[in-house]
Amino acid sequence: MIKVYFVLMLGIISVSFAAIFVRFCDDVPAIMIATYRLVIASTILNILYFRKNKERFKFQKKDFIFGFFGGVFLSLHFIAWLQSLKYTSVASSLVLLSTGPIFVSIVSYLILKEKQDKEIIIAIVFAIAGSAVLAFGDANFEVRFGENALIGDGFAIMAAFFVSLYFLIGSHLRERMDIMSYIVLVYTVAAVFLLIVSLVLQIPFTGYELRSYIFMVLLALVSQNLGHTSFNWALKYLKTSMVAIITLGEPVIGSILAYLIFGESIDKYKFIGIILIFAAIIIASRKGKK
Repeated sequence: MIKVYFVLMLGIISVSFAAIFVRFCDDVPAIMIATYRLVIASTILNILYFRKNKERFKFQKKDFIFGFFGGVFLSLHFIAWLQSLKYTSVASSLVLLSTGPIFVSIVSYLILKEKQDKEIIIAIVFAIAGSAVLAFGDANFEVRFGENALIGDGFAIMAAFFVSLYFLIGSHLRERMDIMSYIVLVYTVAAVFLLIVSLVLQIPFTGYELRSYIFMVLLALVSQNLGHTSFNWALKYLKTSMVAIITLGEPVIGSILAYLIFGESIDKYKFIGIILIFAAIIIASRKGKK
């Protein structure tokens, strides 16, 4: 299992760079950043995969259907998460997004009949508490109410729900599909879906700074193909709820990277939040095996 946790740690670090890369793409609309991320990532994977493994890309019809919905849910997660930031505070969005492990546990228990150990439940509580402390620390305990804020909160909850379904489908398919076949299928579907959304919304694909294109390529290579793929690979060996909890390490590593790269301070709230989330990951890792 040491290899699994090493890959997951690599995945967390890779995904955590996403916030850094996005900050350097300030002239690009959020949905277009997501579109470039998935289009570039899936294109590279398709080229690499079909040049060497043409004969291996075979799966049953039901697996294709599940993979299709997995890609759609991944796309909807990106869209909902980015839209939430337009209406509500980052703090509120982060707190509500941290409910992902709850959705994973509920759906796993009701549909997949996957029993949740008490350690996993405790870890979920620690993870949500840690995320809440991080968020309220960023907001300095300022809470904003209003119709627009409620709309943003709704989008954040939707984002948490969609990413939970994405992980659950991945856990189901990874039992039978190799990692490359799975990510090529899911990332390609997500890319096409986001591409269609961008075209419908008439968001321009060109006209941005060269720096932005460079960092969107890094976003695809590092955060998507290395980061997200690490999570998908681990779904074959760990419970979905465990992987969902571990992904909450992203804001923790992101805060550290922001401190190192941009000099952003880590106040007492961030420190407490980091400790709680790390505690959640350690607790969950004890009962995370399938």
